[in-house]
Amino acid sequence: MAIRNVTAATRSLDGDMTVDEFKEWLRRFDVDRDGRISRDELRCAMRTIRTRFSGYKSKRGIEYADADGDGYVDDGEVDGLIEYAQKSLGLRIVAY
Repeated sequence: MAIRNVTAATRSLDGDMTVDEFKEWLRRFDVDRDGRISRDELRCAMRTIRTRFSGYKSKRGIEYADADGDGYVDDGEVDGLIEYAQKSLGLRIVAY
């Protein structure tokens, strides 16, 4: 899975970002455009922010947020992924 413009994909991660900005950033990694984030897509996203152990952490992130157990994070489950990103990745995501 290749991301064409990593700089653009990570630009909004400098400082605080809103929930909407986080969702938009995450959508950039939905390579197959199915509206869900897979473990591989999440791993690519984590690598752009230079997260160590991105494979392990992407697996944990999917497990943390995947309420229905289908192995993907969809729009209804993204709040769990936001919580995981704040707790485990140190991202600052604000409501406004």
